[in-house]
Amino acid sequence: MASTPLTAPTADAALAEEPVVVFENVTLAFDEKVVLDRVSFRLLPGRLKIFVGASGAGKSTVLRLILGLLKPDGGKIFIDGTRVDEMTEAELMAVRANLGMVFQEGALFDSLTVRENAGYRLFEETNQPIAEVDQRVEEVIGFVGLADLGDRLPSELSGGQRRRVAIARALCSRPRILLYDEPTTGLDPITAFSIDAEIVKLRDLERVSSIVVTHQLRDAFFIATHEAVRDADTLTFVEASAQKGLQSEFVMLKDGHVAFEGSAEELRTTKDQYLRTFLS
Repeated sequence: MASTPLTAPTADAALAEEPVVVFENVTLAFDEKVVLDRVSFRLLPGRLKIFVGASGAGKSTVLRLILGLLKPDGGKIFIDGTRVDEMTEAELMAVRANLGMVFQEGALFDSLTVRENAGYRLFEETNQPIAEVDQRVEEVIGFVGLADLGDRLPSELSGGQRRRVAIARALCSRPRILLYDEPTTGLDPITAFSIDAEIVKLRDLERVSSIVVTHQLRDAFFIATHEAVRDADTLTFVEASAQKGLQSEFVMLKDGHVAFEGSAEELRTTKDQYLRTFLS
């Protein structure tokens, strides 16, 4: 891994704890179906929110609202302190520069190599010199463990490797915030663990702020209860300390509302019958 951070450092340490994503009483309905009803939450720098809930609860809708792909019917959405829910598409482009998105199926270009997929955003949307882009691409594919596979096409990769290419592509532009939509769905447990590990690494080693949407509780609890520790050239994943455990929170959506928001331990010990049934 490169010695320099893969993501942009916080511009002002005094503002380090200002939230990077804020939902204030956000409401959204499709025809008569209310998907989100006055949903509020905050994501702090270097922290992680894990959205869980039944199918159709609105988890992925939260990501689309952050990206500006949907507009809320009510409430306010702030990204890095700027209100975005009233922005035009042109104005949103600057906001999206600080966002990285990892889709469920990776959404890779079949005809492009790993390197070309990872660097696509920089190649196509910036005027950076090719040499700088190439260096950046090598950094990120090395970070996700694909340094030796840069010339392969997606069809030559395993499912887990394709997801890691998607993570590398999201990382390339040094976003402050990463959004994951069901990142381990369809993967076997060992491969899913490798993706969970990448999410933990980015939170702990690069201080990326993340929102993970998932219905895979095993993966969600691993991410929330472990931390990445680097000692010289050795990277290990250990049980999170009490302080680190507070940096990842669950958000449970039910019937358009936030039914729970808190740590893994608080979720595990909840007395709420609906939550206990969901966890069982």
